Amino acid sequence: MPIEQITQAASLVVPEVILLGTMCVMFLAGPFLVTDAGTAAPGLRHRWGALSLIALASAWFAWQSAGTEPVTGGPFRSDDLLWFVRGLTLTAGVALALLLWNQIDDGHAAEAHACLLAILAGVNLTAAANDLVMLFLALELVSIPTYVLLYLPRRDAAMREATLKYFLLSIFSSALLLYGMSWLFGVTGTTNLSGIARLSAARELPIEAGPMQLAVALIVAGLAFRITAVPFHFYAPDVFQGVTSSAAAMLSVLPKFVGFVALLRLMPDIAGVTASDAWIPTQNAQQLLAAMAVLTMFGGNLLALRQRHLHRLLAYSSVAHAGYMLVGLAVGSERTAVAGSSAILFYLGAYALMTIGVFAFLGAAGTNGRTLATIDDLKGLSRRRPVAALCLAVCLFSLTGLPPTAGFLGKLNLFLAAWSSTGAVGQVLAGLLAVNAAIAAWYYLRLIGVMYFEPSESQAGPSTEPTAWLAGAACTLATLALFVAPQWVWDAALRATSSL
Repeated sequence: MPIEQITQAASLVVPEVILLGTMCVMFLAGPFLVTDAGTAAPGLRHRWGALSLIALASAWFAWQSAGTEPVTGGPFRSDDLLWFVRGLTLTAGVALALLLWNQIDDGHAAEAHACLLAILAGVNLTAAANDLVMLFLALELVSIPTYVLLYLPRRDAAMREATLKYFLLSIFSSALLLYGMSWLFGVTGTTNLSGIARLSAARELPIEAGPMQLAVALIVAGLAFRITAVPFHFYAPDVFQGVTSSAAAMLSVLPKFVGFVALLRLMPDIAGVTASDAWIPTQNAQQLLAAMAVLTMFGGNLLALRQRHLHRLLAYSSVAHAGYMLVGLAVGSERTAVAGSSAILFYLGAYALMTIGVFAFLGAAGTNGRTLATIDDLKGLSRRRPVAALCLAVCLFSLTGLPPTAGFLGKLNLFLAAWSSTGAVGQVLAGLLAVNAAIAAWYYLRLIGVMYFEPSESQAGPSTEPTAWLAGAACTLATLALFVAPQWVWDAALRATSSL
Protein backbone atom coordinates (compact mmCIF):
# COMPACT_ATOMS: atom_id res chain seq x y z
CA MET A 1 0.00 0.00 0.00
CA PRO A 2 1.28 3.52 -0.78
CA ILE A 3 0.56 4.75 2.76
CA GLU A 4 2.60 1.90 4.20
CA GLN A 5 5.50 2.69 1.89
CA ILE A 6 5.39 6.35 2.89
CA THR A 7 5.29 5.41 6.58
CA GLN A 8 8.22 3.03 6.18
CA ALA A 9 10.25 5.63 4.29
CA ALA A 10 9.49 8.30 6.90
CA SER A 11 10.56 5.99 9.71
CA LEU A 12 14.07 5.92 8.22
CA VAL A 13 14.46 9.70 8.35
CA VAL A 14 12.94 10.67 11.70
CA PRO A 15 15.78 13.06 12.69
CA GLU A 16 15.42 14.89 9.38
CA VAL A 17 11.63 15.07 9.77
CA ILE A 18 12.15 16.76 13.15
CA LEU A 19 14.54 19.31 11.66
CA LEU A 20 12.30 20.04 8.69
CA GLY A 21 9.18 20.23 10.86
CA THR A 22 10.86 22.81 13.10
CA MET A 23 11.99 24.67 10.00
CA CYS A 24 8.38 24.93 8.82
CA VAL A 25 7.28 26.26 12.20
CA MET A 26 9.98 28.93 12.07
CA PHE A 27 9.17 30.00 8.53
CA LEU A 28 5.42 30.17 9.27
CA ALA A 29 5.55 31.80 12.70
CA GLY A 30 8.51 34.12 12.19
CA PRO A 31 6.81 36.77 9.99
CA PHE A 32 3.93 37.18 12.47
CA LEU A 33 6.38 38.35 15.15
CA VAL A 34 7.91 41.07 12.96
CA THR A 35 6.30 44.41 12.14
CA ASP A 36 5.81 45.75 8.63
CA ALA A 37 8.90 47.89 9.17
CA GLY A 38 10.98 44.75 9.80
CA THR A 39 11.50 45.28 13.52
CA ALA A 40 10.95 42.68 16.21
CA ALA A 41 10.90 42.50 19.99
CA PRO A 42 14.39 42.78 21.49
CA GLY A 43 15.83 39.38 22.33
CA LEU A 44 13.58 37.44 19.95
CA ARG A 45 16.65 35.87 18.38
CA HIS A 46 17.36 34.10 21.67
CA ARG A 47 14.03 32.30 21.48
CA TRP A 48 14.60 31.16 17.92
CA GLY A 49 18.13 30.08 18.79
CA ALA A 50 16.83 28.09 21.72
CA LEU A 51 14.18 26.44 19.52
CA SER A 52 16.90 25.54 17.03
CA LEU A 53 18.93 23.85 19.77
CA ILE A 54 15.83 22.00 21.01
CA ALA A 55 15.23 20.69 17.48
CA LEU A 56 18.84 19.58 17.18
CA ALA A 57 18.68 17.88 20.59
CA SER A 58 15.47 16.08 19.60
CA ALA A 59 17.04 14.97 16.32
CA TRP A 60 20.11 13.81 18.24
CA PHE A 61 17.91 11.71 20.55
CA ALA A 62 16.14 10.19 17.54
CA TRP A 63 19.52 9.45 15.96
CA GLN A 64 20.72 7.67 19.09
CA SER A 65 17.46 5.74 19.40
CA ALA A 66 17.45 4.54 15.79
CA GLY A 67 18.98 1.20 14.97
CA THR A 68 21.81 0.62 12.51
CA GLU A 69 20.27 -2.41 10.81
CA PRO A 70 20.90 -1.95 7.06
CA VAL A 71 17.78 -1.05 5.04
CA THR A 72 18.15 -0.47 1.31
CA GLY A 73 14.63 -0.59 -0.09
CA GLY A 74 12.67 2.44 -1.25
CA PRO A 75 13.89 6.03 -1.72
CA PHE A 76 15.94 5.99 1.51
CA ARG A 77 18.52 3.69 2.98
CA SER A 78 19.76 3.20 6.51
CA ASP A 79 23.29 2.01 7.20
CA ASP A 80 26.41 2.86 9.19
CA LEU A 81 27.42 5.67 6.83
CA LEU A 82 24.11 7.44 7.47
CA TRP A 83 24.56 6.90 11.22
CA PHE A 84 28.04 8.45 11.13
CA VAL A 85 27.01 11.41 8.98
CA ARG A 86 24.04 12.17 11.22
CA GLY A 87 26.23 12.34 14.29
CA LEU A 88 28.75 14.53 12.51
CA THR A 89 26.12 16.87 11.09
CA LEU A 90 24.09 17.31 14.28
CA THR A 91 27.23 17.99 16.31
CA ALA A 92 28.43 20.59 13.83
CA GLY A 93 24.90 22.00 13.69
CA VAL A 94 24.89 22.79 17.41
CA ALA A 95 28.17 24.70 17.09
CA LEU A 96 26.93 26.57 14.01
CA ALA A 97 23.65 27.49 15.71
CA LEU A 98 25.59 28.96 18.62
CA LEU A 99 27.83 30.85 16.25
CA LEU A 100 24.86 32.21 14.30
CA TRP A 101 22.96 33.16 17.48
CA ASN A 102 24.10 36.80 17.86
CA GLN A 103 25.20 37.40 14.26
CA ILE A 104 21.63 37.74 13.08
CA ASP A 105 19.17 40.46 14.07
CA ASP A 106 15.93 39.73 15.89
CA GLY A 107 13.78 40.34 12.82
CA HIS A 108 15.50 37.69 10.67
CA ALA A 109 16.53 35.13 13.29
CA ALA A 110 13.62 32.77 12.57
CA GLU A 111 14.45 32.53 8.87
CA ALA A 112 18.19 32.20 9.51
CA HIS A 113 17.86 29.32 11.97
CA ALA A 114 15.23 27.68 9.74
CA CYS A 115 17.66 27.78 6.82
CA LEU A 116 20.40 26.24 8.98
CA LEU A 117 18.11 23.38 10.02
CA ALA A 118 17.13 22.81 6.38
CA ILE A 119 20.78 22.64 5.34
CA LEU A 120 21.56 20.14 8.10
CA ALA A 121 18.59 18.00 7.08
CA GLY A 122 19.78 18.15 3.46
CA VAL A 123 23.21 16.84 4.42
CA ASN A 124 21.67 13.90 6.25
CA LEU A 125 19.20 13.15 3.46
CA THR A 126 22.11 13.05 1.02
CA ALA A 127 23.57 10.22 3.08
CA ALA A 128 20.15 8.56 3.32
CA ALA A 129 19.28 8.85 -0.39
CA ASN A 130 18.84 5.58 -2.27
CA ASP A 131 17.82 7.14 -5.57
CA LEU A 132 19.42 9.66 -7.91
CA VAL A 133 16.31 11.86 -7.83
CA MET A 134 16.27 11.88 -4.03
CA LEU A 135 20.01 12.54 -3.97
CA PHE A 136 19.64 15.57 -6.21
CA LEU A 137 16.72 16.92 -4.16
CA ALA A 138 18.76 16.49 -0.96
CA LEU A 139 21.68 18.36 -2.49
CA GLU A 140 19.36 21.19 -3.50
CA LEU A 141 17.94 21.25 0.02
CA VAL A 142 21.44 22.24 1.04
CA SER A 143 22.03 24.75 -1.76
CA ILE A 144 18.79 26.77 -1.82
CA PRO A 145 18.62 27.65 1.91
CA THR A 146 22.30 28.57 1.73
CA TYR A 147 21.50 31.44 -0.67
CA VAL A 148 19.05 32.84 1.86
CA LEU A 149 21.28 32.29 4.88
CA LEU A 150 24.18 34.13 3.24
CA TYR A 151 22.04 37.19 2.58
CA LEU A 152 20.12 37.53 5.86
CA PRO A 153 22.73 38.79 8.37
CA ARG A 154 23.67 41.94 6.43
CA ARG A 155 22.39 43.78 3.35
CA ASP A 156 25.54 45.66 2.27
CA ALA A 157 27.16 45.55 -1.16
CA ALA A 158 29.75 42.93 -0.17
CA MET A 159 27.05 40.58 1.12
CA ARG A 160 24.94 41.02 -2.00
CA GLU A 161 27.94 40.33 -4.24
CA ALA A 162 28.92 37.23 -2.26
CA THR A 163 25.38 35.83 -2.32
CA LEU A 164 24.95 36.47 -6.05
CA LYS A 165 28.26 34.80 -6.93
CA TYR A 166 27.43 31.75 -4.86
CA PHE A 167 23.91 31.60 -6.31
CA LEU A 168 24.97 31.75 -9.96
CA LEU A 169 27.85 29.30 -9.66
CA SER A 170 25.81 26.91 -7.54
CA ILE A 171 23.16 26.78 -10.26
CA PHE A 172 25.86 26.01 -12.82
CA SER A 173 27.23 23.17 -10.67
CA SER A 174 23.74 21.74 -10.16
CA ALA A 175 23.22 21.73 -13.92
CA LEU A 176 26.47 19.79 -14.42
CA LEU A 177 25.49 17.30 -11.73
CA LEU A 178 22.00 16.78 -13.10
CA TYR A 179 23.37 16.30 -16.61
CA GLY A 180 25.81 13.70 -15.31
CA MET A 181 23.00 11.89 -13.50
CA SER A 182 20.97 11.81 -16.70
CA TRP A 183 23.86 10.10 -18.48
CA LEU A 184 24.16 7.65 -15.59
CA PHE A 185 20.46 6.85 -15.86
CA GLY A 186 20.82 6.38 -19.61
CA VAL A 187 23.64 3.88 -19.14
CA THR A 188 22.18 1.91 -16.21
CA GLY A 189 18.46 2.18 -16.95
CA THR A 190 17.65 2.93 -13.32
CA THR A 191 17.85 5.78 -10.83
CA ASN A 192 17.94 3.43 -7.83
CA LEU A 193 21.37 3.44 -6.19
CA SER A 194 20.95 -0.09 -4.85
CA GLY A 195 20.14 -1.25 -8.39
CA ILE A 196 23.23 0.51 -9.74
CA ALA A 197 25.29 -1.12 -6.97
CA ARG A 198 23.99 -4.57 -7.95
CA LEU A 199 24.94 -3.95 -11.57
CA SER A 200 28.40 -2.86 -10.48
CA ALA A 201 28.88 -5.86 -8.19
CA ALA A 202 27.83 -8.23 -10.99
CA ARG A 203 30.30 -6.55 -13.38
CA GLU A 204 27.39 -5.61 -15.65
CA LEU A 205 28.08 -1.88 -15.52
CA PRO A 206 30.16 -0.59 -18.47
CA ILE A 207 32.48 1.49 -16.28
CA GLU A 208 35.11 1.89 -19.01
CA ALA A 209 32.61 2.90 -21.70
CA GLY A 210 32.61 6.47 -23.01
CA PRO A 211 29.09 7.44 -21.79
CA MET A 212 29.87 6.13 -18.32
CA GLN A 213 33.14 8.04 -18.13
CA LEU A 214 31.33 11.18 -19.25
CA ALA A 215 28.76 10.65 -16.49
CA VAL A 216 31.53 10.25 -13.91
CA ALA A 217 33.31 13.40 -15.09
CA LEU A 218 30.13 15.50 -14.97
CA ILE A 219 29.12 14.20 -11.54
CA VAL A 220 32.58 14.85 -10.12
CA ALA A 221 32.55 18.35 -11.64
CA GLY A 222 29.13 19.11 -10.16
CA LEU A 223 30.15 17.97 -6.69
CA ALA A 224 33.60 19.61 -6.92
CA PHE A 225 31.90 23.00 -6.57
CA ARG A 226 30.51 22.01 -3.19
CA ILE A 227 33.84 20.82 -1.83
CA THR A 228 35.69 23.84 -3.37
CA ALA A 229 38.03 21.72 -5.47
CA VAL A 230 40.14 23.31 -8.21
CA PRO A 231 39.09 24.46 -10.81
CA PHE A 232 35.63 24.97 -9.26
CA HIS A 233 36.91 26.93 -6.27
CA PHE A 234 37.12 30.46 -7.66
CA TYR A 235 33.95 31.69 -5.95
CA ALA A 236 35.24 30.85 -2.46
CA PRO A 237 37.53 33.79 -1.53
CA ASP A 238 35.10 36.49 -2.64
CA VAL A 239 32.13 34.79 -0.99
CA PHE A 240 33.98 34.11 2.27
CA GLN A 241 35.18 37.71 2.44
CA GLY A 242 31.69 39.12 1.99
CA VAL A 243 29.83 37.07 4.59
CA THR A 244 29.79 36.87 8.38
CA SER A 245 32.01 34.46 10.30
CA SER A 246 29.03 32.17 11.02
CA ALA A 247 28.15 31.97 7.32
CA ALA A 248 31.80 31.40 6.39
CA ALA A 249 32.05 28.59 8.95
CA MET A 250 28.94 26.99 7.50
CA LEU A 251 30.32 27.27 3.95
CA SER A 252 33.61 25.74 5.05
CA VAL A 253 32.05 22.69 6.66
CA LEU A 254 28.57 21.64 5.51
CA PRO A 255 29.10 21.74 1.70
CA LYS A 256 32.18 19.54 2.21
CA PHE A 257 30.10 17.12 4.23
CA VAL A 258 27.48 16.87 1.52
CA GLY A 259 29.96 16.77 -1.36
CA PHE A 260 32.17 14.01 0.00
CA VAL A 261 29.23 11.97 1.27
CA ALA A 262 27.68 12.08 -2.20
CA LEU A 263 31.02 11.10 -3.75
CA LEU A 264 31.41 8.20 -1.32
CA ARG A 265 27.90 7.03 -2.18
CA LEU A 266 28.39 7.19 -5.93
CA MET A 267 32.05 6.62 -6.78
CA PRO A 268 32.44 3.00 -5.57
CA ASP A 269 29.61 1.92 -7.86
CA ILE A 270 30.10 4.09 -10.94
CA ALA A 271 33.89 4.52 -11.04
CA GLY A 272 35.37 1.80 -8.89
CA VAL A 273 36.46 -1.80 -8.92
CA THR A 274 34.65 -3.49 -6.03
CA ALA A 275 36.12 -6.57 -4.42
CA SER A 276 34.43 -7.90 -1.30
CA ASP A 277 34.51 -5.06 1.24
CA ALA A 278 36.95 -2.85 -0.65
CA TRP A 279 36.97 -0.69 -3.75
CA ILE A 280 39.56 1.20 -5.74
CA PRO A 281 38.92 3.73 -8.50
CA THR A 282 39.44 2.68 -12.08
CA GLN A 283 42.54 4.05 -13.77
CA ASN A 284 40.78 6.95 -15.48
CA ALA A 285 38.85 7.91 -12.36
CA GLN A 286 41.97 7.70 -10.22
CA GLN A 287 43.90 9.93 -12.60
CA LEU A 288 41.08 12.48 -12.55
CA LEU A 289 40.82 12.49 -8.76
CA ALA A 290 44.59 12.54 -8.27
CA ALA A 291 45.00 15.50 -10.64
CA MET A 292 42.23 17.39 -8.83
CA ALA A 293 43.82 16.57 -5.46
CA VAL A 294 47.22 17.91 -6.49
CA LEU A 295 45.85 21.07 -8.10
CA THR A 296 43.53 21.70 -5.17
CA MET A 297 46.23 21.27 -2.53
CA PHE A 298 48.80 23.46 -4.26
CA GLY A 299 46.27 25.99 -5.52
CA GLY A 300 44.74 26.52 -2.09
CA ASN A 301 47.98 26.68 -0.13
CA LEU A 302 50.01 28.83 -2.53
CA LEU A 303 47.23 31.40 -2.89
CA ALA A 304 46.67 31.46 0.87
CA LEU A 305 50.26 32.61 1.34
CA ARG A 306 49.42 35.95 -0.31
CA GLN A 307 46.31 36.81 1.69
CA ARG A 308 45.93 39.50 4.34
CA HIS A 309 42.18 39.20 4.86
CA LEU A 310 41.48 36.35 7.28
CA HIS A 311 38.32 35.13 5.57
CA ARG A 312 40.06 34.99 2.19
CA LEU A 313 42.99 33.16 3.75
CA LEU A 314 40.66 30.62 5.34
CA ALA A 315 38.77 30.27 2.05
CA TYR A 316 41.96 29.16 0.30
CA SER A 317 42.76 27.03 3.33
CA SER A 318 39.38 25.35 2.85
CA VAL A 319 40.32 24.66 -0.77
CA ALA A 320 43.58 23.03 0.33
CA HIS A 321 41.81 20.80 2.85
CA ALA A 322 39.47 19.62 0.11
CA GLY A 323 42.60 18.55 -1.75
CA TYR A 324 43.81 16.54 1.24
CA MET A 325 40.51 14.67 1.37
CA LEU A 326 40.56 14.08 -2.39
CA VAL A 327 43.80 12.15 -1.80
CA GLY A 328 41.80 9.67 0.27
CA LEU A 329 39.15 9.41 -2.44
CA ALA A 330 41.78 8.83 -5.12
CA VAL A 331 43.22 5.78 -3.35
CA GLY A 332 39.81 4.34 -2.46
CA SER A 333 39.42 1.63 0.16
CA GLU A 334 42.19 -0.85 -0.43
CA ARG A 335 42.79 -3.56 2.17
CA THR A 336 45.50 -1.66 3.99
CA ALA A 337 45.97 -0.56 7.58
CA VAL A 338 44.20 2.71 6.79
CA ALA A 339 41.52 2.98 4.08
CA GLY A 340 41.18 6.21 2.16
CA SER A 341 37.39 6.43 2.54
CA SER A 342 37.57 5.95 6.31
CA ALA A 343 40.33 8.54 6.52
CA ILE A 344 38.05 11.02 4.71
CA LEU A 345 35.24 10.58 7.23
CA PHE A 346 37.60 10.94 10.20
CA TYR A 347 39.13 14.04 8.63
CA LEU A 348 35.71 15.58 8.04
CA GLY A 349 35.02 15.39 11.77
CA ALA A 350 38.38 16.85 12.73
CA TYR A 351 38.14 19.55 10.07
CA ALA A 352 34.69 20.63 11.27
CA LEU A 353 35.90 21.08 14.84
CA MET A 354 38.98 23.12 14.03
CA THR A 355 37.37 25.25 11.33
CA ILE A 356 34.26 26.18 13.30
CA GLY A 357 36.55 26.91 16.25
CA VAL A 358 38.64 29.36 14.21
CA PHE A 359 35.64 31.23 12.83
CA ALA A 360 33.98 31.27 16.25
CA PHE A 361 36.91 33.08 17.82
CA LEU A 362 37.31 35.45 14.90
CA GLY A 363 33.79 36.59 15.75
CA ALA A 364 34.02 36.31 19.53
CA ALA A 365 37.39 38.03 20.00
CA GLY A 366 36.33 41.19 18.19
CA THR A 367 35.28 44.39 19.92
CA ASN A 368 31.77 45.87 19.95
CA GLY A 369 30.44 43.30 17.52
CA ARG A 370 33.29 43.72 15.02
CA THR A 371 34.79 40.50 13.66
CA LEU A 372 38.55 40.15 13.38
CA ALA A 373 38.93 40.68 9.65
CA THR A 374 42.60 41.10 8.74
CA ILE A 375 45.90 39.73 9.97
CA ASP A 376 46.66 43.12 11.53
CA ASP A 377 43.59 42.70 13.75
CA LEU A 378 45.32 39.74 15.39
CA LYS A 379 48.25 41.84 16.64
CA GLY A 380 48.55 41.60 20.39
CA LEU A 381 45.49 39.38 20.75
CA SER A 382 47.35 37.28 23.34
CA ARG A 383 47.45 40.34 25.62
CA ARG A 384 43.97 41.67 24.87
CA ARG A 385 42.18 38.33 25.02
CA PRO A 386 44.60 35.61 26.20
CA VAL A 387 42.01 32.82 26.39
CA ALA A 388 40.73 33.51 22.89
CA ALA A 389 44.28 33.65 21.53
CA LEU A 390 45.15 30.31 23.16
CA CYS A 391 42.05 28.58 21.82
CA LEU A 392 42.55 30.10 18.37
CA ALA A 393 46.16 28.90 18.41
CA VAL A 394 45.04 25.35 19.23
CA CYS A 395 42.61 25.36 16.31
CA LEU A 396 45.32 26.75 13.99
CA PHE A 397 47.74 24.07 15.17
CA SER A 398 45.05 21.52 14.28
CA LEU A 399 44.60 23.02 10.81
CA THR A 400 48.38 22.82 10.40
CA GLY A 401 48.36 19.17 11.39
CA LEU A 402 50.49 19.36 14.52
CA PRO A 403 50.05 17.32 17.71
CA PRO A 404 48.35 17.23 20.16
CA THR A 405 45.31 17.99 17.99
CA ALA A 406 42.83 16.02 15.90
CA GLY A 407 44.19 17.64 12.73
CA PHE A 408 47.45 15.74 13.18
CA LEU A 409 45.67 12.39 13.25
CA GLY A 410 43.47 13.39 10.33
CA LYS A 411 46.41 14.23 8.07
CA LEU A 412 48.34 11.19 9.30
CA ASN A 413 45.47 8.87 8.36
CA LEU A 414 45.23 10.36 4.87
CA PHE A 415 49.01 10.11 4.43
CA LEU A 416 49.09 6.47 5.54
CA ALA A 417 46.13 5.60 3.34
CA ALA A 418 47.91 7.01 0.29
CA TRP A 419 51.36 5.69 1.17
CA SER A 420 50.21 2.12 1.84
CA SER A 421 48.12 1.84 -1.34
CA THR A 422 49.39 -0.24 -4.22
CA GLY A 423 50.81 1.60 -7.20
CA ALA A 424 52.93 4.70 -7.51
CA VAL A 425 50.02 7.15 -7.60
CA GLY A 426 49.26 6.77 -3.91
CA GLN A 427 52.84 7.27 -2.80
CA VAL A 428 53.24 10.34 -4.98
CA LEU A 429 50.06 11.78 -3.50
CA ALA A 430 51.32 11.02 0.01
CA GLY A 431 54.55 12.90 -0.67
CA LEU A 432 52.73 15.89 -2.14
CA LEU A 433 50.34 15.92 0.81
CA ALA A 434 53.32 16.17 3.18
CA VAL A 435 54.80 19.01 1.09
CA ASN A 436 51.52 20.91 1.19
CA ALA A 437 51.18 20.43 4.92
CA ALA A 438 54.58 22.13 5.26
CA ILE A 439 53.48 25.01 2.98
CA ALA A 440 50.29 25.47 4.99
CA ALA A 441 52.27 25.58 8.22
CA TRP A 442 53.82 28.85 7.08
CA TYR A 443 50.62 30.87 6.96
CA TYR A 444 48.94 29.18 9.93
CA LEU A 445 51.94 29.65 12.21
CA ARG A 446 52.34 33.21 10.95
CA LEU A 447 48.91 34.00 12.42
CA ILE A 448 49.98 32.59 15.79
CA GLY A 449 53.18 34.64 15.62
CA VAL A 450 51.19 37.81 14.97
CA MET A 451 48.94 37.10 17.96
CA TYR A 452 51.80 36.50 20.37
CA PHE A 453 54.80 38.48 19.14
CA GLU A 454 53.47 41.69 17.61
CA PRO A 455 52.24 44.64 19.68
CA SER A 456 48.56 45.41 19.91
CA GLU A 457 47.14 48.25 17.85
CA SER A 458 43.83 48.48 19.75
CA GLN A 459 42.36 48.07 23.20
CA ALA A 460 40.11 45.23 24.25
CA GLY A 461 36.45 46.16 24.46
CA PRO A 462 33.34 44.26 25.50
CA SER A 463 32.49 41.14 23.54
CA THR A 464 28.93 40.70 22.35
CA GLU A 465 29.34 37.06 21.31
CA PRO A 466 28.95 34.81 24.38
CA THR A 467 27.47 31.96 22.34
CA ALA A 468 30.36 32.17 19.86
CA TRP A 469 32.75 31.88 22.82
CA LEU A 470 30.89 28.77 23.92
CA ALA A 471 31.01 27.22 20.44
CA GLY A 472 34.71 28.03 20.02
CA ALA A 473 35.67 26.70 23.44
CA ALA A 474 33.73 23.47 22.83
CA CYS A 475 35.43 22.96 19.46
CA THR A 476 38.85 23.63 20.99
CA LEU A 477 38.34 21.10 23.76
CA ALA A 478 36.92 18.57 21.32
CA THR A 479 39.87 18.81 18.94
CA LEU A 480 42.21 18.10 21.87
CA ALA A 481 40.00 15.30 23.18
CA LEU A 482 39.83 13.65 19.76
CA PHE A 483 43.62 13.47 19.70
CA VAL A 484 43.66 11.77 23.10
CA ALA A 485 40.77 9.36 22.39
CA PRO A 486 40.29 8.98 18.61
CA GLN A 487 39.53 5.27 18.46
CA TRP A 488 35.75 5.45 18.84
CA VAL A 489 35.46 7.93 15.97
CA TRP A 490 37.85 5.89 13.85
CA ASP A 491 35.91 2.68 14.53
CA ALA A 492 32.68 4.44 13.52
CA ALA A 493 34.35 5.65 10.31
CA LEU A 494 35.50 2.10 9.54
CA ARG A 495 32.00 0.74 10.02
CA ALA A 496 30.55 3.52 7.90
CA THR A 497 32.75 2.65 4.92
CA SER A 498 32.80 -1.13 5.32
CA SER A 499 30.03 -1.58 2.75
CA LEU A 500 31.38 0.80 0.12
